[in-house]
Amino acid sequence: MKIYNSLTDKIEEFKPIKENEVTMYVCGPTVYNYVHIGNMRPVITFDMVYKYFKYLGYKVTYASNFTDINPKIITMAKEMGITEREVADKFIDAYLKDLESYNCSNIDERPTVIEHLDDIFTFIKKLIEKDYAYEKDGDVYFRVNKIKDYGILSNQNILELESGSRVEIDDKKEDPLDFALWRKTTEGEQFLSPWGKGIPGWHTECVVMINSIFGNKIDIHGGGVDLKFPHHENEIAQSMALNNNHLANYWMHNGHINVNGEKMSKSLGNFILAKDFIKMHDANIIKIALFKTHYRLPLNFTDELFNEANIINDKIKNGLKQANIYLNTNQIDNNFNIKDTTFEEYMNDDFNTPNVISYLIELVKNLNSELRNNGNNIVNITKKIVTITSVLGLKYDLPKWEKDDFENYNKWQEYRNLKNFEKADMYRKKLIEKNII
Repeated sequence: MKIYNSLTDKIEEFKPIKENEVTMYVCGPTVYNYVHIGNMRPVITFDMVYKYFKYLGYKVTYASNFTDINPKIITMAKEMGITEREVADKFIDAYLKDLESYNCSNIDERPTVIEHLDDIFTFIKKLIEKDYAYEKDGDVYFRVNKIKDYGILSNQNILELESGSRVEIDDKKEDPLDFALWRKTTEGEQFLSPWGKGIPGWHTECVVMINSIFGNKIDIHGGGVDLKFPHHENEIAQSMALNNNHLANYWMHNGHINVNGEKMSKSLGNFILAKDFIKMHDANIIKIALFKTHYRLPLNFTDELFNEANIINDKIKNGLKQANIYLNTNQIDNNFNIKDTTFEEYMNDDFNTPNVISYLIELVKNLNSELRNNGNNIVNITKKIVTITSVLGLKYDLPKWEKDDFENYNKWQEYRNLKNFEKADMYRKKLIEKNII
Protein backbone atom coordinates (compact mmCIF):
# COMPACT_ATOMS: atom_id res chain seq x y z
CA MET A 1 0.00 0.00 0.00
CA LYS A 2 1.03 3.62 -0.52
CA ILE A 3 0.75 6.54 1.89
CA TYR A 4 1.36 10.24 1.38
CA ASN A 5 4.22 11.11 3.72
CA SER A 6 4.10 14.72 4.92
CA LEU A 7 7.78 14.44 5.85
CA THR A 8 8.88 13.92 2.25
CA ASP A 9 5.85 15.40 0.43
CA LYS A 10 5.63 12.17 -1.54
CA ILE A 11 3.39 9.15 -1.96
CA GLU A 12 5.49 6.29 -0.63
CA GLU A 13 5.14 2.55 -0.34
CA PHE A 14 4.38 1.61 3.25
CA LYS A 15 7.11 -0.51 4.81
CA PRO A 16 6.67 -1.15 8.55
CA ILE A 17 9.61 -1.19 10.95
CA LYS A 18 8.66 -4.73 12.00
CA GLU A 19 7.11 -7.09 9.49
CA ASN A 20 3.32 -7.42 9.84
CA GLU A 21 3.23 -4.87 12.70
CA VAL A 22 2.20 -1.21 12.74
CA THR A 23 2.90 1.33 15.49
CA MET A 24 0.79 4.48 15.28
CA TYR A 25 0.45 7.61 17.42
CA VAL A 26 -2.05 10.45 16.96
CA CYS A 27 -2.05 13.66 18.97
CA GLY A 28 -5.07 13.79 21.26
CA PRO A 29 -6.94 16.70 22.88
CA THR A 30 -5.92 19.19 25.53
CA VAL A 31 -8.65 18.44 28.05
CA TYR A 32 -9.79 21.88 29.19
CA ASN A 33 -13.13 21.97 27.33
CA TYR A 34 -15.45 19.94 25.12
CA VAL A 35 -13.98 19.08 21.71
CA HIS A 36 -15.46 20.53 18.52
CA ILE A 37 -16.29 18.68 15.32
CA GLY A 38 -12.97 19.75 13.79
CA ASN A 39 -11.19 17.78 16.53
CA MET A 40 -13.17 14.71 15.47
CA ARG A 41 -11.77 14.64 11.92
CA PRO A 42 -8.37 13.18 12.93
CA VAL A 43 -10.12 10.81 15.35
CA ILE A 44 -12.41 9.44 12.64
CA THR A 45 -9.67 9.46 9.99
CA PHE A 46 -7.14 7.50 12.01
CA ASP A 47 -9.81 5.18 13.40
CA MET A 48 -10.37 4.21 9.75
CA VAL A 49 -6.59 3.83 9.20
CA TYR A 50 -6.36 1.66 12.32
CA LYS A 51 -9.23 -0.56 11.21
CA TYR A 52 -7.87 -0.92 7.68
CA PHE A 53 -4.45 -2.08 8.81
CA LYS A 54 -6.18 -4.66 11.01
CA TYR A 55 -8.32 -5.71 8.03
CA LEU A 56 -5.06 -6.30 6.11
CA GLY A 57 -3.86 -8.56 8.91
CA TYR A 58 -1.34 -6.30 10.64
CA LYS A 59 -0.86 -6.35 14.39
CA VAL A 60 -1.56 -2.67 15.15
CA THR A 61 -0.62 -0.77 18.31
CA TYR A 62 -2.38 2.57 18.36
CA ALA A 63 -1.82 5.29 20.98
CA SER A 64 -3.40 8.72 21.37
CA ASN A 65 -2.71 10.97 24.34
CA PHE A 66 -4.50 13.35 26.65
CA THR A 67 -2.72 16.64 27.36
CA ASP A 68 -3.88 16.93 30.96
CA ILE A 69 -1.32 19.51 32.16
CA ASN A 70 -1.60 22.84 30.38
CA PRO A 71 -2.08 26.59 31.06
CA LYS A 72 -5.54 26.38 29.49
CA ILE A 73 -6.53 23.82 32.13
CA ILE A 74 -5.26 26.14 34.86
CA THR A 75 -7.38 28.99 33.43
CA MET A 76 -10.48 26.77 33.17
CA ALA A 77 -10.01 25.55 36.76
CA LYS A 78 -10.13 29.16 37.95
CA GLU A 79 -13.25 29.87 35.89
CA MET A 80 -15.05 26.75 37.12
CA GLY A 81 -13.87 27.00 40.73
CA ILE A 82 -12.49 23.45 40.77
CA THR A 83 -9.02 21.87 40.65
CA GLU A 84 -7.02 21.23 37.50
CA ARG A 85 -7.34 17.48 38.04
CA GLU A 86 -11.13 17.82 38.21
CA VAL A 87 -11.13 19.82 34.98
CA ALA A 88 -8.96 17.24 33.21
CA ASP A 89 -11.00 14.30 34.47
CA LYS A 90 -14.28 15.96 33.50
CA PHE A 91 -13.24 16.59 29.91
CA ILE A 92 -11.45 13.25 29.49
CA ASP A 93 -14.75 11.58 30.41
CA ALA A 94 -16.64 13.88 28.03
CA TYR A 95 -14.21 13.09 25.19
CA LEU A 96 -14.51 9.34 25.73
CA LYS A 97 -18.30 9.68 25.60
CA ASP A 98 -17.94 11.57 22.30
CA LEU A 99 -15.82 8.73 20.90
CA GLU A 100 -18.46 6.22 21.95
CA SER A 101 -21.28 8.23 20.36
CA TYR A 102 -19.26 8.51 17.12
CA ASN A 103 -18.66 4.73 17.11
CA CYS A 104 -14.87 5.01 17.28
CA SER A 105 -12.69 2.10 18.33
CA ASN A 106 -11.26 1.41 21.73
CA ILE A 107 -7.53 1.82 21.11
CA ASP A 108 -4.48 0.33 22.77
CA GLU A 109 -2.99 3.24 24.72
CA ARG A 110 -4.34 6.57 26.01
CA PRO A 111 -1.41 8.03 27.96
CA THR A 112 -1.61 11.20 30.05
CA VAL A 113 1.11 13.74 30.75
CA ILE A 114 0.80 13.46 34.52
CA GLU A 115 1.66 9.75 34.47
CA HIS A 116 4.77 10.45 32.35
CA LEU A 117 6.32 13.30 34.35
CA ASP A 118 9.33 11.22 35.43
CA ASP A 119 9.93 10.25 31.80
CA ILE A 120 9.74 13.93 30.83
CA PHE A 121 12.32 14.86 33.49
CA THR A 122 14.69 12.15 32.27
CA PHE A 123 14.20 13.20 28.63
CA ILE A 124 14.91 16.89 29.33
CA LYS A 125 17.99 16.03 31.43
CA LYS A 126 19.43 14.11 28.48
CA LEU A 127 18.81 17.05 26.15
CA ILE A 128 20.61 19.38 28.58
CA GLU A 129 23.51 16.91 28.91
CA LYS A 130 23.88 16.81 25.12
CA ASP A 131 23.75 20.63 25.00
CA TYR A 132 20.50 20.68 23.02
CA ALA A 133 18.69 22.40 25.89
CA TYR A 134 19.48 24.99 28.57
CA GLU A 135 17.94 26.14 31.84
CA LYS A 136 17.26 29.82 32.57
CA ASP A 137 15.62 30.98 35.82
CA GLY A 138 13.55 27.80 36.22
CA ASP A 139 12.59 27.49 32.54
CA VAL A 140 14.19 25.01 30.15
CA TYR A 141 14.47 25.72 26.40
CA PHE A 142 15.46 23.69 23.36
CA ARG A 143 18.21 25.02 21.05
CA VAL A 144 16.54 24.93 17.64
CA ASN A 145 19.58 26.14 15.69
CA LYS A 146 21.44 22.93 16.57
CA ILE A 147 19.04 20.90 14.38
CA LYS A 148 20.33 21.14 10.81
CA ASP A 149 17.10 20.08 9.11
CA TYR A 150 14.71 22.03 11.36
CA GLY A 151 11.66 22.87 9.23
CA ILE A 152 11.82 19.64 7.23
CA LEU A 153 8.19 18.74 7.99
CA SER A 154 6.58 22.15 7.56
CA ASN A 155 8.91 23.24 4.72
CA GLN A 156 10.05 26.27 6.71
CA ASN A 157 13.50 27.77 6.37
CA ILE A 158 15.01 28.44 9.76
CA LEU A 159 16.66 31.62 8.45
CA GLU A 160 13.32 32.97 7.26
CA LEU A 161 11.39 32.37 10.45
CA GLU A 162 11.22 35.93 11.72
CA SER A 163 11.29 36.72 15.40
CA GLY A 164 7.76 37.10 16.70
CA SER A 165 5.97 36.11 13.48
CA ARG A 166 5.45 32.42 14.25
CA VAL A 167 7.10 32.11 17.67
CA GLU A 168 6.60 33.42 21.17
CA ILE A 169 8.92 36.25 22.25
CA ASP A 170 10.75 35.54 25.51
CA ASP A 171 13.78 37.49 26.76
CA LYS A 172 15.09 34.37 28.48
CA LYS A 173 15.64 32.60 25.18
CA GLU A 174 19.00 32.50 23.46
CA ASP A 175 17.14 32.53 20.15
CA PRO A 176 13.51 33.50 19.43
CA LEU A 177 12.93 30.10 17.78
CA ASP A 178 13.89 28.17 20.92
CA PHE A 179 10.87 26.51 22.53
CA ALA A 180 10.06 25.62 26.13
CA LEU A 181 10.55 22.10 27.45
CA TRP A 182 9.72 23.14 31.02
CA ARG A 183 8.02 26.28 32.30
CA LYS A 184 8.26 27.80 35.76
CA THR A 185 4.77 28.60 37.07
CA THR A 186 3.70 30.71 40.03
CA GLU A 187 -0.04 30.00 39.94
CA GLY A 188 -2.29 27.02 39.53
CA GLU A 189 -1.08 23.46 39.33
CA GLN A 190 2.69 23.07 39.80
CA PHE A 191 4.97 20.04 39.79
CA LEU A 192 8.39 19.78 41.38
CA SER A 193 11.12 19.18 38.77
CA PRO A 194 14.95 19.26 38.85
CA TRP A 195 14.60 22.93 37.72
CA GLY A 196 11.98 23.98 40.25
CA LYS A 197 8.20 24.03 40.30
CA GLY A 198 6.39 24.27 36.98
CA ILE A 199 4.70 22.38 34.15
CA PRO A 200 6.09 20.66 31.04
CA GLY A 201 6.09 22.32 27.63
CA TRP A 202 3.51 20.98 25.19
CA HIS A 203 6.02 20.07 22.48
CA THR A 204 8.01 17.69 24.66
CA GLU A 205 5.07 15.67 25.97
CA CYS A 206 4.14 13.68 22.86
CA VAL A 207 7.69 12.70 21.90
CA VAL A 208 8.32 11.48 25.45
CA MET A 209 5.12 9.42 25.50
CA ILE A 210 5.98 7.88 22.11
CA ASN A 211 9.47 6.93 23.32
CA SER A 212 8.03 5.51 26.54
CA ILE A 213 5.33 3.40 24.85
CA PHE A 214 6.99 2.38 21.59
CA GLY A 215 10.71 3.09 21.80
CA ASN A 216 12.69 5.59 19.75
CA LYS A 217 10.75 5.36 16.49
CA ILE A 218 7.27 4.52 15.22
CA ASP A 219 5.75 3.77 11.84
CA ILE A 220 3.05 6.46 11.67
CA HIS A 221 2.54 9.77 13.48
CA GLY A 222 -0.75 11.49 12.71
CA GLY A 223 -2.76 14.60 13.47
CA GLY A 224 -4.41 17.65 11.99
CA VAL A 225 -2.52 19.79 9.50
CA ASP A 226 -2.53 22.68 12.01
CA LEU A 227 -0.11 20.67 14.19
CA LYS A 228 2.62 20.51 11.53
CA PHE A 229 4.23 23.69 12.83
CA PRO A 230 5.34 24.17 15.47
CA HIS A 231 4.18 21.10 17.40
CA HIS A 232 5.18 18.24 15.12
CA GLU A 233 8.24 20.09 13.88
CA ASN A 234 9.42 20.46 17.46
CA GLU A 235 8.76 16.81 18.21
CA ILE A 236 11.02 15.90 15.29
CA ALA A 237 13.72 18.31 16.50
CA GLN A 238 13.84 16.65 19.93
CA SER A 239 13.90 13.18 18.40
CA MET A 240 16.76 14.19 16.11
CA ALA A 241 18.66 15.54 19.11
CA LEU A 242 18.40 12.39 21.23
CA ASN A 243 17.76 9.55 18.79
CA ASN A 244 19.00 10.91 15.45
CA ASN A 245 15.71 10.11 13.69
CA HIS A 246 12.53 11.89 12.63
CA LEU A 247 10.46 10.04 15.27
CA ALA A 248 8.15 8.43 12.68
CA ASN A 249 8.78 6.98 9.24
CA TYR A 250 5.45 8.30 7.96
CA TRP A 251 3.79 11.54 9.01
CA MET A 252 0.11 11.81 8.10
CA HIS A 253 -1.98 14.98 8.38
CA ASN A 254 -5.69 15.50 7.77
CA GLY A 255 -7.04 18.79 6.37
CA HIS A 256 -9.12 21.47 8.07
CA ILE A 257 -12.90 21.50 8.33
CA ASN A 258 -14.62 24.58 6.92
CA VAL A 259 -18.28 25.49 7.42
CA ASN A 260 -19.94 26.89 4.30
CA GLY A 261 -16.54 27.86 2.92
CA GLU A 262 -15.19 29.49 6.11
CA LYS A 263 -12.71 27.98 8.55
CA MET A 264 -14.44 26.92 11.74
CA SER A 265 -13.85 29.42 14.54
CA LYS A 266 -15.59 30.78 17.65
CA SER A 267 -15.38 34.37 16.35
CA LEU A 268 -17.39 33.49 13.24
CA GLY A 269 -20.02 31.68 15.25
CA ASN A 270 -19.60 28.47 13.22
CA PHE A 271 -17.90 26.58 16.04
CA ILE A 272 -19.76 23.29 16.61
CA LEU A 273 -19.12 21.03 19.59
CA ALA A 274 -18.91 17.33 18.79
CA LYS A 275 -21.43 16.48 21.50
CA ASP A 276 -23.96 18.85 19.91
CA PHE A 277 -23.25 17.87 16.32
CA ILE A 278 -24.01 14.22 16.99
CA LYS A 279 -27.51 15.27 18.11
CA MET A 280 -28.04 16.83 14.68
CA HIS A 281 -26.62 14.00 12.56
CA ASP A 282 -26.22 10.25 12.95
CA ALA A 283 -22.59 9.09 13.34
CA ASN A 284 -22.82 7.16 10.06
CA ILE A 285 -23.92 10.30 8.22
CA ILE A 286 -21.09 12.39 9.70
CA LYS A 287 -18.52 9.76 8.71
CA ILE A 288 -19.88 9.37 5.19
CA ALA A 289 -19.74 13.17 4.84
CA LEU A 290 -16.10 13.14 5.96
CA PHE A 291 -15.10 10.22 3.76
CA LYS A 292 -16.59 11.80 0.64
CA THR A 293 -13.55 14.11 0.75
CA HIS A 294 -9.99 12.75 0.83
CA TYR A 295 -8.54 13.01 4.34
CA ARG A 296 -5.68 15.31 3.25
CA LEU A 297 -7.96 17.91 1.65
CA PRO A 298 -9.93 20.69 3.37
CA LEU A 299 -13.49 19.55 4.04
CA ASN A 300 -16.38 21.95 3.56
CA PHE A 301 -19.45 21.28 5.72
CA THR A 302 -22.63 22.28 3.89
CA ASP A 303 -26.28 21.27 4.12
CA GLU A 304 -25.94 19.75 0.66
CA LEU A 305 -23.06 17.52 1.82
CA PHE A 306 -25.09 16.14 4.73
CA ASN A 307 -28.20 15.68 2.62
CA GLU A 308 -26.13 13.57 0.21
CA ALA A 309 -24.58 11.62 3.10
CA ASN A 310 -28.05 11.00 4.54
CA ILE A 311 -29.29 9.59 1.23
CA ILE A 312 -26.22 7.33 0.94
CA ASN A 313 -26.66 6.10 4.51
CA ASP A 314 -30.33 5.28 3.91
CA LYS A 315 -29.46 3.34 0.76
CA ILE A 316 -26.84 1.26 2.59
CA LYS A 317 -29.09 0.71 5.63
CA ASN A 318 -32.14 -0.30 3.59
CA GLY A 319 -30.13 -2.57 1.31
CA LEU A 320 -28.56 -4.37 4.26
CA LYS A 321 -31.92 -4.76 6.02
CA GLN A 322 -33.36 -6.46 2.95
CA ALA A 323 -30.25 -8.63 2.68
CA ASN A 324 -30.54 -9.56 6.34
CA ILE A 325 -34.11 -10.76 5.77
CA TYR A 326 -32.81 -12.94 2.95
CA LEU A 327 -30.00 -14.34 5.12
CA ASN A 328 -32.31 -15.15 8.02
CA THR A 329 -35.21 -16.58 6.02
CA ASN A 330 -32.72 -18.79 4.16
CA GLN A 331 -30.85 -19.57 7.39
CA ILE A 332 -27.49 -18.43 5.99
CA ASP A 333 -24.77 -17.78 8.57
CA ASN A 334 -23.88 -14.09 8.68
CA ASN A 335 -20.10 -14.55 8.98
CA PHE A 336 -18.89 -11.49 7.12
CA ASN A 337 -15.13 -12.02 6.92
CA ILE A 338 -14.24 -11.41 3.28
CA LYS A 339 -11.58 -9.68 1.19
CA ASP A 340 -12.41 -7.24 -1.60
CA THR A 341 -9.71 -6.40 -4.16
CA THR A 342 -11.47 -3.28 -5.49
CA PHE A 343 -11.82 -1.90 -1.96
CA GLU A 344 -8.15 -2.65 -1.29
CA GLU A 345 -7.10 -0.98 -4.53
CA TYR A 346 -8.73 2.28 -3.42
CA MET A 347 -7.60 2.10 0.19
CA ASN A 348 -4.04 1.19 -0.77
CA ASP A 349 -3.92 4.43 -2.73
CA ASP A 350 -3.41 6.64 0.35
CA PHE A 351 -6.83 5.75 1.80
CA ASN A 352 -8.92 7.03 -1.11
CA THR A 353 -12.25 6.99 0.71
CA PRO A 354 -14.13 9.10 -1.90
CA ASN A 355 -13.65 6.21 -4.34
CA VAL A 356 -14.64 3.75 -1.62
CA ILE A 357 -17.92 5.62 -1.02
CA SER A 358 -18.68 5.55 -4.76
CA TYR A 359 -17.88 1.84 -4.82
CA LEU A 360 -20.19 1.25 -1.83
CA ILE A 361 -23.05 2.95 -3.68
CA GLU A 362 -22.39 0.70 -6.68
CA LEU A 363 -22.38 -2.40 -4.46
CA VAL A 364 -25.71 -1.41 -2.89
CA LYS A 365 -27.23 -0.97 -6.37
CA ASN A 366 -25.98 -4.43 -7.32
CA LEU A 367 -27.31 -5.88 -4.06
CA ASN A 368 -30.78 -4.42 -4.65
CA SER A 369 -30.79 -5.84 -8.16
CA GLU A 370 -29.80 -9.27 -6.86
CA LEU A 371 -32.48 -9.15 -4.17
CA ARG A 372 -35.18 -8.23 -6.70
CA ASN A 373 -34.14 -11.08 -8.98
CA ASN A 374 -33.29 -13.60 -6.24
CA GLY A 375 -29.77 -13.73 -7.67
CA ASN A 376 -26.78 -15.85 -6.69
CA ASN A 377 -24.54 -13.01 -5.45
CA ILE A 378 -26.64 -11.70 -2.55
CA VAL A 379 -24.44 -13.22 0.17
CA ASN A 380 -21.15 -12.23 -1.46
CA ILE A 381 -22.18 -8.62 -2.07
CA THR A 382 -23.63 -8.33 1.43
CA LYS A 383 -20.36 -9.54 2.92
CA LYS A 384 -18.43 -6.96 0.91
CA ILE A 385 -20.68 -4.11 2.03
CA VAL A 386 -20.51 -5.14 5.69
CA THR A 387 -16.73 -5.55 5.53
CA ILE A 388 -16.18 -2.12 3.94
CA THR A 389 -18.60 -0.27 6.20
CA SER A 390 -16.98 -1.87 9.26
CA VAL A 391 -13.53 -0.60 8.21
CA LEU A 392 -14.99 2.88 7.69
CA GLY A 393 -16.49 2.74 11.18
CA LEU A 394 -20.09 2.77 9.95
CA LYS A 395 -22.51 0.83 12.14
CA TYR A 396 -25.47 -1.10 10.76
CA ASP A 397 -27.37 -3.64 12.86
CA LEU A 398 -27.90 -7.01 11.17
CA PRO A 399 -29.63 -8.97 13.93
CA LYS A 400 -29.71 -12.74 13.99
CA TRP A 401 -33.37 -13.68 14.20
CA GLU A 402 -34.84 -15.48 17.16
CA LYS A 403 -37.75 -17.93 16.97
CA ASP A 404 -40.33 -15.18 17.58
CA ASP A 405 -38.85 -13.10 14.76
CA PHE A 406 -39.38 -15.90 12.23
CA GLU A 407 -42.94 -16.36 13.43
CA ASN A 408 -43.71 -12.63 13.27
CA TYR A 409 -42.18 -12.31 9.82
CA ASN A 410 -44.10 -15.28 8.44
CA LYS A 411 -47.36 -13.99 9.97
CA TRP A 412 -46.73 -10.54 8.50
CA GLN A 413 -46.22 -12.01 5.04
CA GLU A 414 -49.24 -14.29 5.44
CA TYR A 415 -51.62 -11.45 6.38
CA ARG A 416 -50.20 -9.19 3.67
CA ASN A 417 -51.01 -11.85 1.07
CA LEU A 418 -54.49 -12.22 2.54
CA LYS A 419 -54.85 -8.41 2.37
CA ASN A 420 -55.69 -8.39 6.07
CA PHE A 421 -53.77 -5.16 6.60
CA GLU A 422 -54.90 -4.60 10.17
CA LYS A 423 -53.29 -7.83 11.37
CA ALA A 424 -50.35 -7.39 8.96
CA ASP A 425 -49.63 -3.99 10.52
CA MET A 426 -49.68 -5.54 13.98
CA TYR A 427 -46.85 -7.93 13.04
CA ARG A 428 -45.10 -5.25 11.02
CA LYS A 429 -44.91 -3.08 14.12
CA LYS A 430 -43.23 -5.90 16.04
CA LEU A 431 -40.66 -6.34 13.26
CA ILE A 432 -39.92 -2.61 13.18
CA GLU A 433 -39.41 -2.56 16.96
CA LYS A 434 -36.80 -5.31 16.58
CA ASN A 435 -35.14 -3.36 13.71
CA ILE A 436 -35.80 -6.26 11.33
CA ILE A 437 -37.58 -4.15 8.71
